[in-house]
Amino acid sequence: MTSVSDEHDRRRPQRRGHSTIRVTRRYHAPAARVFAAWLDPQVAGRWLFATSSRPLAHVEIDARVDGSFCFVDRRVGDVTRYTGEYLEIAPHRRLAFSLCIDASPRFDTRVTVDIVALPVGCEVRLTHDNVPADDAEQVEGRWSGILYGLGVTLNSALALQPDQE
Repeated sequence: MTSVSDEHDRRRPQRRGHSTIRVTRRYHAPAARVFAAWLDPQVAGRWLFATSSRPLAHVEIDARVDGSFCFVDRRVGDVTRYTGEYLEIAPHRRLAFSLCIDASPRFDTRVTVDIVALPVGCEVRLTHDNVPADDAEQVEGRWSGILYGLGVTLNSALALQPDQE
């Protein structure tokens, strides 16, 4: 089962014209596996900024503080690049990165992913800061879909591998 709960905290203003998005989701996978899914290019390329019908065209991840990432999504007549730099990496617990979407160059935001181990599985608490208020609802919906995709990916991996911490 991918999700025990799917909560969406209400957006709160961060500064004039900007919002903070919070999305929380629980997984039955161990925190170590969930954390690894964010930094392994083969795994992340299946769910992070991807959809079930359209995997990413290109994924690069330099998984270290000050390292960068680039995810390329190609649709008919359209290319979107998601780029950023890793600001904090605390294995199995926290990941923070800047995020810029080239289709919307005004997006230069910060995403923090806290992973909290639970007796069974873990909880992901994603916070996306400095989101333009006009885009907040769309961004919140997109993160909800992305975290759903993480659950689908984790479920397929759990079916193939025994649990590891």
